[in-house]
Amino acid sequence: MALISIPNFDLVVADDDMPRWNNSDFRRRGFHNLHTTMRYAMSLRAPCVLRLNKDIDWTIGERPEVARYLAMPHFSAFVVVRDDRILYESYAPDFGSGRPHSIQSITKTILNLVVGRAVADGLINLDEKVRTYLPEVGTGYAEATVKATINMNVANDFTEGVTENTGDSYVYSAVDAANGWRLPGKDEKEETTRSFAGGITSSDVMNHTGHALYKSTNSDILGWIVERASGRPLRDWLIEIVEAAGIEGCFHITCDRKGVPLVSGGACLSARDLARYGLLFARKGEGVDGRRVGDANFIEETRRDPGPPMPKPRDFMFYSRHMFTDGTFISHGGYGGQHLLINPDTGTVVVYFSVVENRSCKYGNNFAGNLVKMMAEVAAEC
Repeated sequence: MALISIPNFDLVVADDDMPRWNNSDFRRRGFHNLHTTMRYAMSLRAPCVLRLNKDIDWTIGERPEVARYLAMPHFSAFVVVRDDRILYESYAPDFGSGRPHSIQSITKTILNLVVGRAVADGLINLDEKVRTYLPEVGTGYAEATVKATINMNVANDFTEGVTENTGDSYVYSAVDAANGWRLPGKDEKEETTRSFAGGITSSDVMNHTGHALYKSTNSDILGWIVERASGRPLRDWLIEIVEAAGIEGCFHITCDRKGVPLVSGGACLSARDLARYGLLFARKGEGVDGRRVGDANFIEETRRDPGPPMPKPRDFMFYSRHMFTDGTFISHGGYGGQHLLINPDTGTVVVYFSVVENRSCKYGNNFAGNLVKMMAEVAAEC
């Protein structure tokens, strides 16, 4: 006798072209619990924890721009740390210091560490073409250099941010079937991360726009290159990063059904633990107990050798080695309202979590640009 089943209601695509967990009515719960919603995932934990001591400066929360972002209805968490001290933290009533939160594209910063280490070890040359390391890759990346890929400077037929189910980004990105964030549609083949990214096409990979061309698939190509060049699975690289950061809770990350981690946007962790992770960049790759990840020169060159500028109104930043920079801070944002910012000169890390709840999950009124400016001021002055 065949038992009857029904599709998982959290993952079924509804009339608004979103699975329920990412529907505007359920998105806040979805982002706070994505680590239990995703179909495929791995969880990593550090054996030793970087202890953070409270040394609260209440004037940080009294700054008008800080207070504004903490009062927004989509706010989840705000943390400021330096060295081993929490200078300020605040949480929404439905959130807390130990709760995991989806960090979306902040996950991409992992590539700055792992590619930087691979370059320093002579495993990867930024000036080589992608096909040198991935001869099977399609025309969307084959002729692009590794440097162009890590700087979001590649033109191809993948478009980020399409929310209709006929667009590539819907098939793959924030609500993709390949990584278990939604169920495949009728007669739709369930891709893997690399079958999708490797199949992207292009007639000219040169970016002629004058600004960064943000594509999440760049991150998955880079992770694939690191695995191929090093002979080590991405899981091993992630374990080293988690252990070096000394995070207290679990580092959850989405995988595809073959176990490949979604380094383009699949991580979930607490605000304090994201701050601990950010301190790796503040310390130029030095972790707890003398563990080293990333490369100090590569992290510094992220600020000093920037890639293309971001489109307006965020054109005060450049995209460099899988991070945003203005020459002083390095940072990255995430779909839905998250941001991580590090000032290596002051050693300060600022974390902001939120969940934008409009239908498209798009920012308005330069939300992201003004948020970055606020965080940069806090990191420079506090």
